Amino acid sequence: MGVSGSGKSTLARELAVALEGVFIEGDEHHSAESRDKMCRGIALCDSDREPWLDRLAERMHDMRGTAVLSCSALRRSYRERMRARVAGLRFVFLDINLSAAVARVSGRLDHEFPATLVADQFATLESPVGEADVLHLSASQDSACSVRAVMQWLSAPDGAESKSDELESKRS
Repeated sequence: MGVSGSGKSTLARELAVALEGVFIEGDEHHSAESRDKMCRGIALCDSDREPWLDRLAERMHDMRGTAVLSCSALRRSYRERMRARVAGLRFVFLDINLSAAVARVSGRLDHEFPATLVADQFATLESPVGEADVLHLSASQDSACSVRAVMQWLSAPDGAESKSDELESKRS
């Protein structure tokens, strides 16, 4: 989870392979109306995001075996909504600063999410740091290092520390 440009989809794809699970790209489950709004540079609101979160939670709940989802889950209420529907749900928060996220999103070709909406995501973001079952990683970290950190965290006994010692940068 995290803002656009944080590397959610890349990490989730690699993690799904490592866990021999199924990767679910959250962006593929937005409604046509939400996709149209984003393409026109209009930020989504809670009433746009809530049915989307419900679709994602339903998809995860219905999966047999391991599922790895890439999803912004920007507000605590969104994460709680999903936790209520998916038993044992954990989040990996990829932390990135605004300028790095804008640069990454600006460099994407043929992506429906415009860089002009990144600042809105930062305004909406309620950091999950300190929430149970959240691993906090730097988005600037190499994806292979992030996969190793997640795998180590997932294999740790319950109640283990929910943040990474490898966190390299603070939000600025």
